Amino acid sequence: MITPAYVRTMAAYNAEMNRRWYAAADSLTDAQRREDRGAFFGSIHGTLCHLVWGDSTWMARFAGWPRPAVPQGDSPGMIADWEVLKATRFDLDARLIGWAGTVTQEWLDEDLAWFSGSIQKDLVMPKGLLVTHMFNHQTHHRGQAHAILTSFGAKTGDTDLPFVL
Repeated sequence: MITPAYVRTMAAYNAEMNRRWYAAADSLTDAQRREDRGAFFGSIHGTLCHLVWGDSTWMARFAGWPRPAVPQGDSPGMIADWEVLKATRFDLDARLIGWAGTVTQEWLDEDLAWFSGSIQKDLVMPKGLLVTHMFNHQTHHRGQAHAILTSFGAKTGDTDLPFVL
């Protein structure tokens, strides 16, 4: 389904887009970052927190990284301090890039078995599909964050994958 090169490309793209989103969000006030703008996780801050939660959850499954201490429903408020959230995101992105460099085709072709707390059941799915989902999840919620950022007049620059990396 996917290759290790895809994983490395998406990890690098993910990190660059997060750098741009956090830079754009830095141009806002804290009140603006926390204002509920009708996105699935409410605000810029809540959406970006949820993305840290999601990546951390998947990486706990893929590589044994620490699992978030809160359930998905509490993910928008998982990290209250903006500077701590930024540092956590950038550390997570650096670690994701490092992990992506270790992914092999054999690993991607294996299945992963886990218990999903979100839907309360045991699941088994191909790792390649799940890695694709992790990056797609990022893109989906970053789209919501982009809409909020641009509604405040913040600039993120080009987001098209072929022109970013």
